[in-house]
Amino acid sequence: MSIVNTLVRRELSSYFATPVAYVFIVIFLVLAAAFTFQLGYFFERGQADLKPFFDFHPWMYLFLIPAVSMRLWAEERHTGSIELLLTLPVTLWQAVIGKFLAAWLFIGLALFLTFPIWITVNYLGDPDNGVIFASYIGSWLMGGGFLAIGSCVSAATRSQVVAFIISICLCFVMLLAGHRLVLDFVSAGLPQWLVDAIASISFITHFESISKGVVDFRDLLFFGLLIGVFLYATTVVIEMKKAD
Repeated sequence: MSIVNTLVRRELSSYFATPVAYVFIVIFLVLAAAFTFQLGYFFERGQADLKPFFDFHPWMYLFLIPAVSMRLWAEERHTGSIELLLTLPVTLWQAVIGKFLAAWLFIGLALFLTFPIWITVNYLGDPDNGVIFASYIGSWLMGGGFLAIGSCVSAATRSQVVAFIISICLCFVMLLAGHRLVLDFVSAGLPQWLVDAIASISFITHFESISKGVVDFRDLLFFGLLIGVFLYATTVVIEMKKAD
């Protein structure tokens, strides 16, 4: 664990060594506020909750998290530093987990910095803070799912731009699978068990479940398995690229 902790600290410090981290956080906070108070009609709704805030999270993550994940391995491969990293007394699994955890903590920091919105809704009314807290947990888990997919894609290419575009496409599919329009469309020609199976692989389905204030084990299992599978796929891809 000490090696993983060292890698996490190394990666986190590298984020803040350039203006990129600060730009990302500012963009995230500005978009979160705009979606909540402007597009989400926070004041017009007259309800003391953060539903408009969390409703837009999947769509913000669709573009912002691939922007973080694209550099995880593509940059290492492009600069050639991946060979140096893998010659250190670090296993491939430790490197993958360390880089992932650093990026996940960075996203968690950006999410934490939205706390003034939470304070605002408590000042204006009496929200169900248990539901809001559960929604934050669900949002962070969903961010981890996006990030794990992006990590795997980043390991497969030297180009950050290519990694960014492919990650968006894959994550978009994972979002659309649970969208009501898609489910209503496929339910017309597919048996219900298959429709349920399609919905079960969607970020939206599990995130909406948690954001209702019910942290179900099945939703935690989904995000845990998703992250685990794609991190394992990342190690497989890196091993394959080493053989090239």
